[in-house]
Amino acid sequence: MKKKPKLRTWIQLALFILIAIIAVNHTLVESGNGIPLLGSASLHAVCPFGGVETLYHLITADTFVKKIHESSIVLMLIVFVSSLFLGPIFCGWICPLGTFQEWIGKVGKKVFKKKYNRFIPYSIDKYLRYLRYGLLAWVLYMTAMSGVLAFEKIDPFFTLFQFWTGEVAITGFITLGIVIILSLFVERPFCKYACPYGAVLGVFNLFRLIPLRRNINTCINCKACDRACPMNISVSTSGKVRDHQCISCYECTSDDGACPVPNTMEFRTNKFKTEEIIK
Repeated sequence: MKKKPKLRTWIQLALFILIAIIAVNHTLVESGNGIPLLGSASLHAVCPFGGVETLYHLITADTFVKKIHESSIVLMLIVFVSSLFLGPIFCGWICPLGTFQEWIGKVGKKVFKKKYNRFIPYSIDKYLRYLRYGLLAWVLYMTAMSGVLAFEKIDPFFTLFQFWTGEVAITGFITLGIVIILSLFVERPFCKYACPYGAVLGVFNLFRLIPLRRNINTCINCKACDRACPMNISVSTSGKVRDHQCISCYECTSDDGACPVPNTMEFRTNKFKTEEIIK
């Protein structure tokens, strides 16, 4: 029996379509056409990572990095506040590139089945996950020094939604191609190993106000939560999940059907109460 699409799936689809429309409309506006309701908003105007990239220039020179808009600062603050409470929900529910990787991954799951997303040994994978922090440092440094968006030339998100415009560098196509190929073997490879914005938001998992909790008293150690996690986090070994890779997708929770025991895997502020444990 086919599973019904989840709320997250519908939200991801809607936002992917919206970003695609904004990207196309911006190109039409530049040629004298366009959709009136959308104005002339560009991809950079709706990307919250632009707010992070321009922070240095905003603080030191009271100016924005070229192509960055005030809206990026507003979106950055909104995402930061939501991440403070819910963790990187932007990554798991909103980011169109994350959604795109999941769609490619569905092909990989059909081909490799249970082996999908299990190709890289943990002994290697645990170090690869910190590469994105190195990329984040490089992006911020290069952008601060040059005053232009250094990441744009290799950004798979920008390439995905601008590939027809002639504005994309060859390095962008190469990066997107690598992401597509890797997505056939690894779920969300860019998110795991390279996304600089994911690196920023991942830090919020360390002190988020509503963490993912596992009720060790009702947990039956079936490891369904581990298998459901797209980021390969060992959820079943923690009482409270604070992993910097968690994207708050809710795929491992009791509410979303992965965990077979009610009130066992949940995002909640307080610990499980005694009466819940008895139940």
